[in-house]
Amino acid sequence: MQKIKPLKRFGQNYLHDQNILNKIVNEINPKEDDCLIEIGPGFGALTEKLVARNPNLIAVEIDKRVIEELKSRFPSINLIQKDFLELDLNEIDKSNKQRLRIAGNIPYNLTSPIIFKLIAHHKIVKDAVLMVQYEVAKRMTAKQGSKDYGILAVLLNFFCDVELCFKVSPNVFYPRPKVHSAVVHIIFKRMEISEEEKKTFISIVKAAFGNRRKTLKNSLSNSIFANINFTDSGIDLSLRAEQLGTDDFIKLAKFVHK
Repeated sequence: MQKIKPLKRFGQNYLHDQNILNKIVNEINPKEDDCLIEIGPGFGALTEKLVARNPNLIAVEIDKRVIEELKSRFPSINLIQKDFLELDLNEIDKSNKQRLRIAGNIPYNLTSPIIFKLIAHHKIVKDAVLMVQYEVAKRMTAKQGSKDYGILAVLLNFFCDVELCFKVSPNVFYPRPKVHSAVVHIIFKRMEISEEEKKTFISIVKAAFGNRRKTLKNSLSNSIFANINFTDSGIDLSLRAEQLGTDDFIKLAKFVHK
């Protein structure tokens, strides 16, 4: 299988360092009865370690060139040849008693869409352990007021607890990427929120950061909330979005509902 050339269009950089693979598996700590989904098993380096603890692993792979080899090596797994972004997580959830667990060395160009998909399904996803670009990991875990603080940090802080577990060198991948990587562990909070409330909160955060250098008043007035007067929202509209905490965005979202 190693003769198969990694494809740039799939963002394929295969992890081969056993020490890093073991650290990832220890962070996931898979149990036999987990409903565990691996995104992009590729050559099966991580799959091999996961299936030893969870024989009923679900693996989602877009590259049809590796499917037959994966089926042959890991006959017990449920292998789905599909783009993870097109996978119906609700259908998988229906047939399982446990909330879903997600793991994988994901394509870096699809990090945000994958995270937003998980956020959209936060009620059925328990956690996710992902290999991402280090710069993105810093944005995911950024604190209020820092230069990396933005939409991703606010949304993740609202829906999850996120830990940057460890940094990873480019030398442990084939082909060698030009950037450093990091493993992050996203643990979704148990929360009751309607789809309408969730949509409003996400829209408020995106609108506030729409013009990062402008004040909140200007950013919101140039968004889908232009017809709403936020003067009595309890938030200082002369601030910029990066100066607001998650509770401030919650307050703005609640004001819109009122």
